[in-house]
Amino acid sequence: MDYKKTNAPLNTVTRDMIELSEDTGNVYETVCIIAKRANQIAMEMKHDLEKKLQEFASLNDNMEEVSENREQIEISRYYEKLPKPTLIAAQEYVDHKIHFRNPAKDKPSMD
Repeated sequence: MDYKKTNAPLNTVTRDMIELSEDTGNVYETVCIIAKRANQIAMEMKHDLEKKLQEFASLNDNMEEVSENREQIEISRYYEKLPKPTLIAAQEYVDHKIHFRNPAKDKPSMD
């Protein structure tokens, strides 16, 4: 996922949950969908950050030799300035970029 190309806001946005839940008909289900997607995005961002920071890790770390690494600081600042995963997930939901299904609703009834 390219975090630079997201049109999610950088600050918290107040949203009308009744309007957001029109697709599912249930506010709780809508919040769960957005929360699960936010967790996926957070894990992906964390993995990317760890991978980038791993390139700068030194093999023999001890307390006397720990020094600031400019590249690590810049990478960390970049990730701090990105929109939060919940804001990205909410924007994806509003833009209909999240595909979801409810197995309980999809199950045929046993009448």
